Amino acid sequence: MQQILSISDQLAPLLQAARKSAGLSQTELARRLNLSQSRMSAMELDPASIRLDQLLSICATLQLELVIQPKGAPESKQPLPTGQEW
Repeated sequence: MQQILSISDQLAPLLQAARKSAGLSQTELARRLNLSQSRMSAMELDPASIRLDQLLSICATLQLELVIQPKGAPESKQPLPTGQEW
């Protein structure tokens, strides 16, 4: 299932649902990410507090991928250009 995020508050229920779907408690996910359970709870309650490296780690642990694409673009599996092509 693909989700479009426009504001950080939309991230909280998505991360929580993905964690629960993976059968992980906050404590277990936090342990896998080398974080405290209280930090994991804080990130779920206030996703604006999540650093990008933490978000990418959470996504990797929950088998999610972060896709950046132009607004309104159809779903695509084509990688974005890198390096000098930007």
